[in-house]
Amino acid sequence: MSQKKPVVLIPSNIIYKNEMPCHFVRDTYVQALMSVAGCTPLILPVTEGFDFDAVTDFVDGILLTGSPSNVCPSHYGAERVFDEKLLDLTRDATTLPLIRRAAEKDIPLIAVCRGFQEMNVAMGGSLHQKVQELPGKRDHREPQSDNLKIVYETPAHKVRAEKGGLFEKIGLPAEFAVNSLHQQGVDRLGNGLHVEAISEDGLIEAFSVPGKRFVLGVQWHPEGDFHLNASSRQIFEAYGAALRGKMDCGGNKVCNLKSGT
Repeated sequence: MSQKKPVVLIPSNIIYKNEMPCHFVRDTYVQALMSVAGCTPLILPVTEGFDFDAVTDFVDGILLTGSPSNVCPSHYGAERVFDEKLLDLTRDATTLPLIRRAAEKDIPLIAVCRGFQEMNVAMGGSLHQKVQELPGKRDHREPQSDNLKIVYETPAHKVRAEKGGLFEKIGLPAEFAVNSLHQQGVDRLGNGLHVEAISEDGLIEAFSVPGKRFVLGVQWHPEGDFHLNASSRQIFEAYGAALRGKMDCGGNKVCNLKSGT
């Protein structure tokens, strides 16, 4: 592998400014990739008609961000029960086929929040559209605040890491605290996904694809608190190691992520 820093593709979100569509990525993702994973981020505009083979041929990894928008329920055979303004159809058109292509080519991928939900849908799963309305489930939405940085940095609940997966391999603790900024969640788990972590109310919070170098989805935002939360930092360190070929999650190699051996 080249000594250059791995290039990680970040598909954007569509937001509207002055009634015009804009491509948007929050800087927290860029900083987590640069300062922890040691990568070079490359922002991809979301649109229909991309040559996905051409795009995936020149990048080393992919990061799927969170977003205020939701995956269109038509992709998993359900009727929409939320406002149409929360759709981002151009992102769906880009990320869902991109996820499938990345899995086929074994491109290391980390998917956060909406990206986690996209990954589940791309693999044939479905979503609860309003988790807070389900019996026995907590309200996973972020508290109303003018300071999103504080919300990212405030632990909301704990998750329990499952055995036999990626989290165990990279040495995450059996239980750790995470932030929470979502109202949708996994209903039917996607095909071939291994559950990595479950919240205290039984909601799936992370999964991976066994046999791949590093394909991981997390429902929380590790890019928002990696400078405070050791578990969040460890996830990005492991992602960086996988991009450099120092950890093959499909094999038996266990690496010391701090020393990079």
